Amino acid sequence: MWSLMSSSGEQNNGGGNARADLYLNVYDLTPINDYLDWFGFGIFHSGIEVHGMEYAFGFHEFPTSGVFEVEPKSCPGFTYRRSVWLGTTDMSRADFQLFMEQLAGKYHGDMYHLIAKNCNHFTDDVSMLLTGKPIPGWVNRLARLGSFCNCLLPESIQVTTVRPPLGHPAYSVEIESVASSTELESGKDDVMDRLLLTMQNSEVV
Repeated sequence: MWSLMSSSGEQNNGGGNARADLYLNVYDLTPINDYLDWFGFGIFHSGIEVHGMEYAFGFHEFPTSGVFEVEPKSCPGFTYRRSVWLGTTDMSRADFQLFMEQLAGKYHGDMYHLIAKNCNHFTDDVSMLLTGKPIPGWVNRLARLGSFCNCLLPESIQVTTVRPPLGHPAYSVEIESVASSTELESGKDDVMDRLLLTMQNSEVV
C-alpha cells in the first residue's frame, strides 16, 4: 500500500489523521449495458474520485501519459451509471497529485488496450495501492474474459475506445528520446498544450 502521509484531508478518524474518501465512478460505454447487466457483464469506463476531482486513463497516439482529470461524474462522452465507495486515504491533495504523477509513468496513452490495459486496469491499480483492495470484479469482467479468448475477438473490438477529453489536463512524465523533437512538434502541439504536470529527470516504466 502507498506510504505517503498527508498533512490535511476531508475526514478525521478521531486519531488526528485526516482522511479522504475514494470513490469509483462508473460509466456506460454503450446502451447495451442495460441488457448485459442482467448477465453480470457490461462495457464500462471508470475513474477514481478523490479530493473533489476525478482521475482516469485513456488513449492517445503519443508516448506520454494518458492519465487525465475531470469534474466528478461528468466524463465527456460517457453516461454516468453509479459510484462505488472504495475506502479512504490519508493523502493530502498535494500528496495525491504527486502519487498520480508517478503512476502516470506506467500509463502512457499509446499503451492503452481495450483488453490488456484499459481505464479499469488503471483504477484497479489506484485502489490496490491506496486501499489494498481491488475494484468490483463486474467493472472489468468483460476484459478479463477477453484476455482468455483474445484471438477470437474481431480486430475492431481490440482497438481503444476511451480517449482523454479535449481541453482536460493530463499528467505526464518527461521521456528521453522516445520520439524526435521534429515528430513531437509536427501536428502534436494540441496534446502537449494539455499536459498538466511534468516530472523532471524521471524514468519511463
